[in-house]
Amino acid sequence: MRIQRSVFRGTVLHLICTVAFLASCREQPPVEVGEPVRPIGQVIDIEVPLGLPELPIPANNPLTTETIALGRQLFYGSILPIETAPSCANCHDPQHSFSQGQPGGAASGRHTPALINAAYWTTLFWDGRASSLEDVHLGSADDPRHGLQGIVDRLSVDENYAALFEKAFGPGPVTLEKTAKAIAAFERTILSGNSAFDRYFYGGDQSAVSEEAKLGLEVFRDPKRGNCAACHAFNDDHALFSDNEFHNSGVAVGPDGELVDLGRFEVTGVDRDRGAFRTPSLRNVSSTAPYMHDGSLKDLKAALDFYIGAGNSNPWRDPKLHELDFLTGPERAGLLAFLESLSGELPPNVHPPESQ
Repeated sequence: MRIQRSVFRGTVLHLICTVAFLASCREQPPVEVGEPVRPIGQVIDIEVPLGLPELPIPANNPLTTETIALGRQLFYGSILPIETAPSCANCHDPQHSFSQGQPGGAASGRHTPALINAAYWTTLFWDGRASSLEDVHLGSADDPRHGLQGIVDRLSVDENYAALFEKAFGPGPVTLEKTAKAIAAFERTILSGNSAFDRYFYGGDQSAVSEEAKLGLEVFRDPKRGNCAACHAFNDDHALFSDNEFHNSGVAVGPDGELVDLGRFEVTGVDRDRGAFRTPSLRNVSSTAPYMHDGSLKDLKAALDFYIGAGNSNPWRDPKLHELDFLTGPERAGLLAFLESLSGELPPNVHPPESQ
């Protein structure tokens, strides 16, 4: 659907979706909203690609044609001349599997993670401080740097957006809860699967990957060699390549041996969570450089070398990590080939709409 640009268009979501900027925020107090809203449009089923499990959809935000279309418009909304308010896509670039493609510039020093398959994450942000895609956006409302509620109020007077919100949610004003649900609905459609690995492992196509990648898969799974699947989990039915847990690999250790980012500890206060960060998915990993929560590893080889050395030593380093210096040259090359085989397809309707 084409809609005309307006001076207020997309501004609220520019601020809501700027995850790199939001990453600098620590836990926010809960946002008070009015009566729960629910989409009124045509509920649709999303066909997930090969290699992914059934898509989890919250009961209070079913996917509809109208909310997805609205969320897509808002996600790619054009930027107004406000330096701290780029569009969502400015940090979640489709060309980089909806990651930032460069080290983050947020005050926290954290890199923007990829949004592909975020519908399956049980927590969000590197420290897991949000429990749903809706919470990511609602949790920023009280931050004075965003002023989101005031912008939502202004957005409600835009006739084009007001019409889209009414189609998606029925009569009533534009609200923060509605905008959060619309963006979250669109983000749940950003799925990537049907990679060469999927066609080989789940589709039975022996020619889909190289013999080198098959060797890498063996090393990846073997607890006595790579042991990578201990955190980047997958099974015989589907592969998220993440255990949705938090681990300390020592990447947050500074030059003096101190933790420069406490990670999950800042959310839980539990000592074992010091320096721990959420396990990212490895899907499309070859297009989501740089790596780690701080973007400090520039390419896949650097990331592989980091783990071959068992990360950086510190009192909270995950015991699953062990040195892999014994891996042979072919085994290391196989791991890289395997990781490259995880690049999958994106749906055509998650790219910018024609009107933008």
